[in-house]
Amino acid sequence: MPEWTIAFIRATAVFLLILAGARLLGKRQLSQLTLFDLITVIAIGVVAGALSLNLAGDLASALMTLVVWIGFPIALFYLSIKFKTVRDLVQGKVTVLINHGKVLDAKLMEVRMSPEDLLSQLRRKNVFNFADVEFAMLEPDGELSVFLKKDKRPVTASTLEMKVGHESVPQTVIMDGIMMDEPLTAMGLNRRWLHEELEKIGVAPENVFLAQVDSVGQLYVDLFDDAINLPQPKTKELLFVNLKKSQADCELYALATKDPSAKQMYTEAAGLMSETVKDLEPLLKR
Repeated sequence: MPEWTIAFIRATAVFLLILAGARLLGKRQLSQLTLFDLITVIAIGVVAGALSLNLAGDLASALMTLVVWIGFPIALFYLSIKFKTVRDLVQGKVTVLINHGKVLDAKLMEVRMSPEDLLSQLRRKNVFNFADVEFAMLEPDGELSVFLKKDKRPVTASTLEMKVGHESVPQTVIMDGIMMDEPLTAMGLNRRWLHEELEKIGVAPENVFLAQVDSVGQLYVDLFDDAINLPQPKTKELLFVNLKKSQADCELYALATKDPSAKQMYTEAAGLMSETVKDLEPLLKR
């Protein structure tokens, strides 16, 4: 058998073995690799390269080495799930670097991080003053987690005690000019509705690159031709304005009529519209 054929078969076999091992090792992003994970990946790569190029000498020993470097991390992973001691040994512990706005110098020395490194990590979190930080912790994978002081945190609806409506995941109903029936059905819609919405903005389905429907039924469209600007949907805003107008009309009719029964009817209707507007405002005005 030619030498190149043997090399091809050997490399293919090693590739399939590494692929199987990678699947067993699990999914983890490069930025989430711990030092132990990185060493394991490098060692497996070196052994795999030596096997592929027939530089390992004894094939059985090389395969056993590869199995050990794949099998041991898998075994340690399952042991770390069951035992915290093993988890701390393999993955490491969280290290607090800033406590109540004070940088802990001894902890920086412990993790081999300079003040410049710490400030750089903080800037990546959009924090430019370490005194604004309540706690900062270095995770086992080297990522810095930052918790700002209460008066430095971004304002949220909860902070302002505002009610907001719940949202569901937007559904893609057109992709590359092709209508997608399953997402439409999931939203309780159909192709007829989609055609009507596209006609309102004067767009043909085949000219649509992407179209999505949000949780309240608003259609957002992106065309193949980026030079064309489409108006943003105003369904929620128009509905809110119409509800407020209906409430104002009922109040006006209640004041204008002299019929006691009609006045009571319009007053009750205005109250009902007011409650409806109050309930729907978090959903329609966000």
